[in-house]
Amino acid sequence: MAKRVFLIVLDSFGIGAEPDAAAFGDEGSNTLASIAASPAFDTPQMRRLGLFNIDGVTCGEKTDAPAGAFARLQEASNGKDTTIGHWEIAGVESPRALPTYPDGFPPEVIAEYEARTGRKVLCNKPYSGTQVLVDYGEEHMRTGALIVYTSADSVFQVAAHEDVVPVEQLYEYCKIARDMLRGEHGVGRVIARPFVGTCAADFKRTPNRHDFSLEPPAPTMLDYLKAAGRDVIAVGKIHDIFAGQGDTETIRTKNNDDGMRVTLELADRDFNGLAFVNLVDFDMVYGHRRNIDGYADAATRFDKGLTELLGKLRPEDLVLITADHGCDPGYTKTTDHTREYVPLLITGVPVRPGVDLGTRLSFASIARTVCDYLDVETPLTTGASLWPEIRR
Repeated sequence: MAKRVFLIVLDSFGIGAEPDAAAFGDEGSNTLASIAASPAFDTPQMRRLGLFNIDGVTCGEKTDAPAGAFARLQEASNGKDTTIGHWEIAGVESPRALPTYPDGFPPEVIAEYEARTGRKVLCNKPYSGTQVLVDYGEEHMRTGALIVYTSADSVFQVAAHEDVVPVEQLYEYCKIARDMLRGEHGVGRVIARPFVGTCAADFKRTPNRHDFSLEPPAPTMLDYLKAAGRDVIAVGKIHDIFAGQGDTETIRTKNNDDGMRVTLELADRDFNGLAFVNLVDFDMVYGHRRNIDGYADAATRFDKGLTELLGKLRPEDLVLITADHGCDPGYTKTTDHTREYVPLLITGVPVRPGVDLGTRLSFASIARTVCDYLDVETPLTTGASLWPEIRR
């Protein structure tokens, strides 16, 4: 029988500050603790799997008999962003942080970008993605200049109104930026941010966002699975995060609910390998906007979808649930990602329930575990496979 692995990343679902969080400005952050205090939070399925039994988790109610195996993972890479977090999940650690631009991009970068696109640039500062439309959207519509901004993350974001710059043209402008931003200025992601509306009062971003990521610095779990003839189905923004490397099928999604709909459909499909799912709303819609109740409600909705997914599992299926960093909606010093431990919940018929794996260094243990279970040998050396400890 074919082996299937469902690896679901709850984007930014951190479970408490890492020991070096103060160096990132994130001391005391705890995404799970913030949302668990909300009346909108209700996750009985994740509790059943052992979420509140994880090492260091002090919120929520532990269960006496966890149905899954569980661990707390500490990031080994130097960062707290989506790109580096996912690379590490896939087996590649990043000792050097990707560049960030707290004062905006250097003049020479902007000058080259203007020359290559034929359009002027507005803003060029770290900015809220919604506020930047209020402050610069109308000028963009009058002049056609591109709104370029960044954040505390390693990103070069380009916003444009869909009636002024058609979406496909905006994507081309982002490809130009991606081609430019290498080496010293090799940001993790160039992000297209299309928007609509008539004026500052009603501008809003559309679902046509597209990420153009830096290629991973080394082959990842995805590459090794694909080379071994396994299916690698990229759901949500996984394809973009890995710059299209290593997947055999791409399914884009609009939001968390759509991502779970796709995952449930995949559970009814025959495949042999990995379904790698990213649920971005936790981070993009609720974490950065510091919306505690919205984040909690999203966790509740995911938990209901998880219950349905577990009911569809076949005897050889594994489900792994984790995150790529934190984005504590209750942490008001910034609106950025937070340097946190992430959870790992593992379940399925082949998994021995109630295995407490403690705290493990490196998200890369996930890649090693997935490849081990799918019988794919790799030269990956970071992290350690958890499969020998959790198998029945």
